Amino acid sequence: MTSAEKEQWMRRALESARRGWGLTHPNPMVGCVIVENGEAVAEGFHAGAGLEHAETAALRQLGRKPSADAVLFVTLEPCSTHGRTGPCTEALLEAGIRRVVVGAVDPNPVHRGAGLERLRQGGASVESGVLEEECRDLNLIFNHWITGGAPLFAGKVATTSDGKIACRTGQSKWITGESAREDVMRWRKLFPAIAVGANTALEDRPRLTSRLPEGEWCPVRFVFDGLLRLAHRKELPGLLTDEFRERSIVVTTEHAGTGYVRRLVGEGVKIWCLPSPSPQVPFGEFRRRCAGEGITGVYFEGGSRLLSGMIRERQLDYLFAYRAPLFFADDKARPVFCGMRTEKIEQGIRLADVRHQTFGDDQLMRGRVVYPEKMDVDEVVFSQLQRS
Repeated sequence: MTSAEKEQWMRRALESARRGWGLTHPNPMVGCVIVENGEAVAEGFHAGAGLEHAETAALRQLGRKPSADAVLFVTLEPCSTHGRTGPCTEALLEAGIRRVVVGAVDPNPVHRGAGLERLRQGGASVESGVLEEECRDLNLIFNHWITGGAPLFAGKVATTSDGKIACRTGQSKWITGESAREDVMRWRKLFPAIAVGANTALEDRPRLTSRLPEGEWCPVRFVFDGLLRLAHRKELPGLLTDEFRERSIVVTTEHAGTGYVRRLVGEGVKIWCLPSPSPQVPFGEFRRRCAGEGITGVYFEGGSRLLSGMIRERQLDYLFAYRAPLFFADDKARPVFCGMRTEKIEQGIRLADVRHQTFGDDQLMRGRVVYPEKMDVDEVVFSQLQRS
């Protein structure tokens, strides 16, 4: 089988894996295809935690002993340990699979390579690394969770070509086009939770759900409001009162005042009150609370104050940056990030493992956030940002 043919079948396995998009947390998405004589005869995917794995789903669909030339393609190294389901390595060997092609190896350092070695010990021919980058990219959230034991904090921004997220008047709808916004809906479905600041909740009144052709999907919805400004308003934002309100949580601090907390709780709003030396919600404490609740990833949609605060605390792990062919050329328009004092190029914050996509006239650049060793905060600008 040629390299091109192997990549073709691994892409087919990736397509199968994406059928579990947003459904498998805290497990990874995995897809599998069994090929005989140049044709796909069975495929499977992991549909959710506790459900059968992609390899056993494909074997079940095959429903017979595989032929001698059968090749099994799987996007992630087969598991070799007992969990809620049995080890896939044993299922493959018992079924008679003798050739396995793997995309990415297990990111868990405890199990990394163990499944490949068990298959080889059982007499199977094993090849790994086919479309490895694509297979790893499929499981951004899982990879971060399993290696660090903490949720992936990803930011999303939609900017003009000169880095603005709104006009000086605050108008921001819409900077990017419809196809880029549809892609945001897809990522909203992947992440277990989504977050915005109080200003965004009050000014833009977002619904924060994923609205796709197959239906509406609601993740956990967080609103960061260290002083509970939401409680000052007679009418609460819709995401605290709509049909998904049970999935909405306001994140605040002890500085908010017990009266405001009682008002929101009395109206059925869930509150996370985190310890903090200031009225700003500490992202480290929020990350620890999410980990304790089993929330493996949070998609932050801003605004500028929230995301800039994350940068200052080095708490933003990943960034989705949509850019439109539009510019304001106005220093009073709202920037996407501010509050840092960057005097040298090497003090800039970079993205690594970058991937690019185009949506109509708009572009998406996304990647892992890499911080420089030294970062200086512009205290004047940042204090103004906190008061805004």
